Amino acid sequence: MSTPLLTLLALLGFAANSLLCRAALSGGAARGIDAGSFTLVRLASGALVLALLLRLRRGGRGAAGHGSWASALALFVYAAGFSFAYVRIGAGVGALLLFGCVQLTMLTAGLARGERPRALEWVGLAVALAGFAGLTLPGASAPDALGAGLMAAAGVAWGIYSLRGRGSTDPLAATAGNFVRSVPLALALVMLSLALEAAPPPSPKGLLLAVASGALASGVGYSLWYAALPHLSSARAAVVQLCVPVIAAVGAVLLLGEPLTQRLLLGGSALLAGVLLSLRTKHNLRR
Repeated sequence: MSTPLLTLLALLGFAANSLLCRAALSGGAARGIDAGSFTLVRLASGALVLALLLRLRRGGRGAAGHGSWASALALFVYAAGFSFAYVRIGAGVGALLLFGCVQLTMLTAGLARGERPRALEWVGLAVALAGFAGLTLPGASAPDALGAGLMAAAGVAWGIYSLRGRGSTDPLAATAGNFVRSVPLALALVMLSLALEAAPPPSPKGLLLAVASGALASGVGYSLWYAALPHLSSARAAVVQLCVPVIAAVGAVLLLGEPLTQRLLLGGSALLAGVLLSLRTKHNLRR
């Protein structure tokens, strides 16, 4: 399979996560699955698919021994925040907030390591922050504050997970191991959630959407991405990921009937433009 096709399919999978999660968790009391159960089923089905892919690739060796509990905790916080956020906010704004916080976390980590951005990188960061503020500040069309905060936390957690995974010699194996380790954490979350608030058992539709999110959008999606990644420069890999929130936002409008608000359009455009400017500036400086 060609690199462009691998990349496209992986990006579609990443965007599909937002759409599947929102489709499963929207609808208030009528939703087909609770957020805790969605998180558990997503992580468990993703772990199963990744472990099977790893075993097939390695000729019998499984995911045990790969990854770390620290990375698994970051993965779990991302997945839980992602699920609980989508109970309250739309897929389009959620994907933009998630992506923006991931990139801002990684840029902040660079500053903490002593990287000294040039003027255009600072401009890009300022534009991205302005876009983030435009998406989240109170107003008539502002997203739910708790939902936005949960998605921001998910983005920070995924940024930390990505930073911890840098330099991994076998990212697919590490991801499989981290997914396996995250399952007992998600099980504990479900038990705690049910102890605090009773929820009806998941519907077949809710379970199907959670399995699709974990097995296909996450498990297969990550395997496709890691197959394409060796053939992409780091700058190009970062830039093509800009497509994910755009695809998710368009899909949310077309498939979920979410409104395309001026806040989403302007704030999201500023956020993406700022991140793109920072990435392009950094890439040009390294050439």
